[in-house]
Amino acid sequence: MPPLLVYSVLRLLAFLVPLAVMWFFFPIMRELWWLTAIFAALIGMSISILFLRGPLSGASSEIYERRETRTAPGRQNTAAQDADAEDTALDSVADEDRPPREN
Repeated sequence: MPPLLVYSVLRLLAFLVPLAVMWFFFPIMRELWWLTAIFAALIGMSISILFLRGPLSGASSEIYERRETRTAPGRQNTAAQDADAEDTALDSVADEDRPPREN
């Protein structure tokens, strides 16, 4: 299975399991559904930080590899050309804004 799918499913379960436990075993949480959702989100975030570091790094590396394969070799060169064009435009605007020199 793709690491991104595994991480997404585990992260969703880290939220839904605490939500279901609080919903079914604590009747007061049914009335305060917004508080239950906040607690479930905090618990899910804590679980994912503590236990899902491996799947997260796998998903991150997959995203990085996809992005690197999409990047064409000349793409970095165009970024440098764009920066040079911006610098030239800014310099020309700065030259136009200067008052003429008196001799």
